[in-house]
Amino acid sequence: MAKKSATSNRIAVLGLGRFGSSLALELMRQGWEVVGIDSSTSVVQSYADQLTHAAVANTTDELVLRQLGVHEFAHAVVGIGTDLEASILTTGLLADLGIPNIWAKAINRQHASILRRVGAHHVVLPEHEMGERVAHLVTGHILNFIEFEDDYAIAKTRAPEETFAKTLADAALRSKYGITVVSIKRPGEDFTYATADTTVYAGDILIVAGKTRHVEAFANLT
Repeated sequence: MAKKSATSNRIAVLGLGRFGSSLALELMRQGWEVVGIDSSTSVVQSYADQLTHAAVANTTDELVLRQLGVHEFAHAVVGIGTDLEASILTTGLLADLGIPNIWAKAINRQHASILRRVGAHHVVLPEHEMGERVAHLVTGHILNFIEFEDDYAIAKTRAPEETFAKTLADAALRSKYGITVVSIKRPGEDFTYATADTTVYAGDILIVAGKTRHVEAFANLT
């Protein structure tokens, strides 16, 4: 069998619920070839004209997945959420087929742990992650927030008063708060890269990066 190309723009999305269908349509918009698979005939029919190919199939059946060519793909996403058995079995089957990049949706941390053990390379918890993000936004201190692995985050926040009329070098935010200002936006202008010589003024919006707790503490200064 030919080696799967890690740069292939073909992907199989197994499970076309809200998460899987949204992902599949966005990937189509970005120019990917998307094969959508779901056990529901009505669901597949609703996306048949919007995806490269859509099929009604049992995602836990190896023969069926091989017939659909899924074993030749470099990327696959398991969007099955409520049927935990199907989610786990499908993920394990994709791992057995040797898919190099398997993403899987989990509904809780225990589910996520099992998915990793059976072969998922990346696990997402959409509801949990969105809840954390919205919690940060509700406070009003953070305008946007993304948390990565290893307790690292990037946030969009207003410049605190102590930085006004100072260059980033003079403000010494990295040594004081453990964060790095990546970009800056002045009212009515676009974001630009920040340098040590960039001066901060009232009304500026900053993109800052660092350990999650440091980013949160810095944002709370506003």
